[in-house]
Amino acid sequence: MFKRTLSLLAAGLMATAGTAAWPQVKEIPWGTSAVGSAGHKALVVLAEVLNREMPKYRVTVQPAPGAIITVKGYATGQFEGYYGADIAFYELANDSNRFKGFKPSMKRQPVQSFWTFTVEVGTAVHSRDKAKFKSWADLAGKPVFTGPLPWDVRAHLERAYGVLGVKHNYRQVDLAAAGSLLQNRGIEAFIIYTNAETTTAPWIAEASLAADWAALNPTAGEIAALKKAGFAVTEVKPAAFRKDVHADTVVLLPFYYGFHVGLEVPEADMYQMLKVIEKNAGELAKADGSFAQIAKDMPAMQRLGVNSSVDLVPIHPGLAKYMREKGVWDAKWDARVARK
Repeated sequence: MFKRTLSLLAAGLMATAGTAAWPQVKEIPWGTSAVGSAGHKALVVLAEVLNREMPKYRVTVQPAPGAIITVKGYATGQFEGYYGADIAFYELANDSNRFKGFKPSMKRQPVQSFWTFTVEVGTAVHSRDKAKFKSWADLAGKPVFTGPLPWDVRAHLERAYGVLGVKHNYRQVDLAAAGSLLQNRGIEAFIIYTNAETTTAPWIAEASLAADWAALNPTAGEIAALKKAGFAVTEVKPAAFRKDVHADTVVLLPFYYGFHVGLEVPEADMYQMLKVIEKNAGELAKADGSFAQIAKDMPAMQRLGVNSSVDLVPIHPGLAKYMREKGVWDAKWDARVARK
């Protein structure tokens, strides 16, 4: 009986040891923006590739009311991955606007680890009102939907309006209703934007079915004022919206977005993740045009993204390793690499 007990115990220990030897799958609940947003669509595509190519990790897509919620969620331990933009990092670093008073709640510091695409924001009005609105200044006093309150695209466009002194009346509306409200004059204008100057958000495509909107470009004087205030300005081809925008080109204001993780993902794994993304960039871009910029030149996108936020949040050492290997690292950034 005693020998049988010892045998059973030994067998149990061997089984336990054998189980422990199996690699543990690390879950990454990765926050992104709401269903119907460009960010949600992009992360669904990215997660499929990462789950296939990196079996030791399991990414689950976690929609949130806005990208900023995911940055806060990472900092407080709710998410392991987040959807962070340079404008959010600016507000976090400066304890301003949507991050005012947030720092005491932080349990860990967000870092930048993968810059995915630019997002370019602008304004649309109904095509019937093209003669009525000739500039962004003409929106003063008008009901305008600049995006859901937590969204970075809204923050970027509102900041631009502020520079120009456009005192519009903000209207919070459901994304699914934006087009019909524009059609029925519940609002006079709404935000439009593209990802990577190539594609737009699903909700904007849906709004295009309910209302024939036209791009409202800022005037030359407004563009000059925006550039003086530090805004980048780009011209996007109407084809990105898959509709007639009643303009030869669409003037938009770009900023940088990324799908980031923290130091819980070690340097070697983050480096591997970036290499996996680079290897599959063509597949990603085919599935979602948002990835067109990394398919074209992923190292260059990382350099641009890091440069936008290098003084705002630290840099993941895995990203630093990747950039050094690709020859796009600046030695002056060495002090900004995150350490545990």
